[in-house]
Amino acid sequence: MAKEVSVIGLTAGSAVLAVDGGRPRTLRVGESALGVKLLGASSDEALLEVDGVRRTVRLSQGMAAAPAQPGAGASVTLAADPRGHFVAEGSINGVPLRFLVDTGATLISLSSGQAKRLGVDYLKGEPGLVSTANGVARVYRVRLDSVKVGEIVMHQVDALIHEGNALPVALLGMSFLNRVEIRRDGSQMVLIKRY
Repeated sequence: MAKEVSVIGLTAGSAVLAVDGGRPRTLRVGESALGVKLLGASSDEALLEVDGVRRTVRLSQGMAAAPAQPGAGASVTLAADPRGHFVAEGSINGVPLRFLVDTGATLISLSSGQAKRLGVDYLKGEPGLVSTANGVARVYRVRLDSVKVGEIVMHQVDALIHEGNALPVALLGMSFLNRVEIRRDGSQMVLIKRY
């Protein structure tokens, strides 16, 4: 069932919200009440997560959010960080991981250290070499059992494991992104599962 959330008041670090027409509640960043989590707040707008849906809401605006479904049509809304990058919380094979959305990466890309932490036996993958900004690097192409971002779950997703730890963050590349619809609206990106 959809929740109606109205932003009544804002300050840096907190917001006054009314959920489903109930009495106003003050939340600080990181706090939750009645299924609504305040992820960020300034004097102009609040970043809310409601039933798995993230959205920036301005003062005196509202939002309605229905719970995301696990199948086709599941979605996640990402907010840009101060540098304009989109970062997504997710998991690989059930192990939590933070991704940097990279539409320029052909495949999901991980360092060998990340792969070990995730339990991915990358040495059984197809070996190869790639040219990077730091020179030629040894890589292994593997297939991940499951990749989850928000409520979107994909199975059998191709990935590239870079030997060493020169890759500081996992890249969410097109092997995942080709299977979602991407909508960009200013500082927000919405990913919607197509199949």
